[in-house]
Amino acid sequence: MQQPLAYRMRPRNLDEVVGQQHLVGEGKIIRRMVDAKMLSSMILYGPPGTGKTSIASAIAGSTRYAFRTLNAATDTKKDLQIVAEEARMSGTVILLLDEVHRLDKTKQDFLLPHLESGKIIMIGATTENPYITINPAIRSRTQIFEVLPLQETDILQAVSHALTDEERGLGTFPVVLDDDAKLHLSRATNGDLRSALNGLELATKSTPEVNGQIHLTLSVIEECVQRKALTHDKNGDAHYDVISALQKSIRGSDVDAALHYLGRLVEAGDLAIICRRLLVIGYEDIGLANPNAASRTVNAVLAAERLGLPEARIPLAQVVVDLCLSPKSNSAYSALDEAIADIRQGKAGDVPSHLRDSHYKGAAELNRGVGYQYPHNFEEAWVNQQYLPDKLKHTHYYQPKATGKYEQALGMRYKQLNEWKKTKK
Repeated sequence: MQQPLAYRMRPRNLDEVVGQQHLVGEGKIIRRMVDAKMLSSMILYGPPGTGKTSIASAIAGSTRYAFRTLNAATDTKKDLQIVAEEARMSGTVILLLDEVHRLDKTKQDFLLPHLESGKIIMIGATTENPYITINPAIRSRTQIFEVLPLQETDILQAVSHALTDEERGLGTFPVVLDDDAKLHLSRATNGDLRSALNGLELATKSTPEVNGQIHLTLSVIEECVQRKALTHDKNGDAHYDVISALQKSIRGSDVDAALHYLGRLVEAGDLAIICRRLLVIGYEDIGLANPNAASRTVNAVLAAERLGLPEARIPLAQVVVDLCLSPKSNSAYSALDEAIADIRQGKAGDVPSHLRDSHYKGAAELNRGVGYQYPHNFEEAWVNQQYLPDKLKHTHYYQPKATGKYEQALGMRYKQLNEWKKTKK
C-alpha cells in the first residue's frame, strides 16, 4: 500500500521545510544548530499537522544521522533499548518521540542518561504545553520550541509543490485545481498541512479523468476535506470581510449579527481565527469597561481550543453574546497608541534622575535614584512627584470613559489624583 501524500512529501532537509522560519530560517536557532553540528535534544510543541515531524526528519536529512520514530504512549522500554543499542553501535541517532508528554517514569529514567551523553538526540513532539505536561527532568535536558500554525501562503506553496513533484507528489496526474478550490484547501484545514495534502490526494485519486484532465472544483475539495467554504471571491476578500463583520457587530452590540458571522466562521472551520479575533475584541473593544469579560473570553478560548469543533461552538457562542452585550471602551489601548505616537515623533525625553535605577555601586555619585519618594510611606500610598520626562510632564494620554462601572470608578480615581497634583506639594 502506498504511503499517504503528506508522508511522501516530508522534507528531506531544512530548505524543504514549509513555514516555521522562526526556527529553520537562515540564522535561526535550529538551522544554526545543524550548521554548527551542535544538535541538542528538543521538544517541539504546537497544533497537529504544523510540521513537528517534518522538522525532525529534515534535521536528520541535513545531518545524515540515523532517524528513528517512536511513540511515548504506545512503544515500550524495549523499543527505546533497541534505539539506544543502535546509537551505541553506530553513533548518534535522532529519535522523534511523538506524544512525548505521555512518557512514563520507567521510560524516562532509561532515556535520561542517553540524552545527557548525546548518543540519542531526542526530538519530542507534542500538542500539549510542555511547561505544564512534561516532567521537569526531561524539560531541563531539552530546548523547547513552539511550532506555529502554518500560514495560508505556506500551505499554498506546499500544495503547488505536491502537484508538480513527479517523484513523491502528484506530478504524474493531469490535475487542474481551480483557484477557489486551492484557496479553500489552504484555509479550511486551519494550518494543518497534513490534512490539506491528504485531502488533495483523495480528491485527485477519486475524481474521474475527463478529456485528459482531473478537474478539482471547490465542491470536490469541500467534500474531501469535509469543510464548507465561505463564499469567496477570487482574492478571498469575503473571508476577511466576515472576520471584520464579526468584530464590528460585537463592537456595535448587535448580538444577532455577531452570531450570524460566528456561524459562518464555524461552518468554515476557522477555529484559530475565531479564537484570535475574540481575544482581540475582549481587550480592544470591551477593555476597561468590563475587564472580567476579557478574562471570560480567555477562558472560553481555552475551552474551545481544548474541545475542538464542533463542540467549540458552545463556549464561543456564550462569549460572543457576553461581549456583544457588555459596555465598551477602547480608552486603554487608545491612550497607549497616543504615547507610542509621541515616542515615534522623538518626544520620549530622559527618564527623571530620581526614577533611574540605583541598585549598583556608584549610582548615588551619578545622582541616580536620589530624591525618590516611596509612595507607600505616605498617606493614600501617594506622593506628588514627577514621573514623566520633562518635555512630557504635563501630558495626559488616558481619557476614561463612562460606559462601565469599573471604568467609572477608575475615572473617579484618575480625576482625584489629578486634583491632588494641583493641591498637594
